[in-house]
Amino acid sequence: MSYDEPVMKQLLRSITQVGKVEWISIRKERKAIPTTINQVMAVKKTGLEGDHFKGSLSGKRQVTLIQKEHLEVVAKILGKDDIDPKLTRRNIVVSGINLLSLKSQKFKIGDAVLETSGICAPCNRMEENLGPGGYNAMRGHGGITARVLEGGEIKIGDDISLV
Repeated sequence: MSYDEPVMKQLLRSITQVGKVEWISIRKERKAIPTTINQVMAVKKTGLEGDHFKGSLSGKRQVTLIQKEHLEVVAKILGKDDIDPKLTRRNIVVSGINLLSLKSQKFKIGDAVLETSGICAPCNRMEENLGPGGYNAMRGHGGITARVLEGGEIKIGDDISLV
């Protein structure tokens, strides 16, 4: 099978799935327990209103997203029935779309437009929060980081799709 660059570019831009926001949280300070909320304002160039990462200098980690399907995988790896999203310290849980397919892409979530800025790799807190093996269970399942390009409201039930 040959690698056809024009075909690959077309495939990367043809994400037909539309995801859904399942859960939202913010953390007011660095090591705080996340507060679950039903809606949040995404602010251009700074992040989620009320979150401690809002206005961070690098701008790479303004919003963190993880797939609900990956939480289920992590739970199975750890022999648990489920994982409380708070324990992952991510801002938004989505379902129905492969977040890694949004790499180098702009996407709309609710009224806001975001752009993937990187992979949200697990930190050593996953071992503490999820128990023994938590860090390694999260590897490859930690989701993405994003920056806010256009502000707007994001609420539970909103669609997430490629721009």
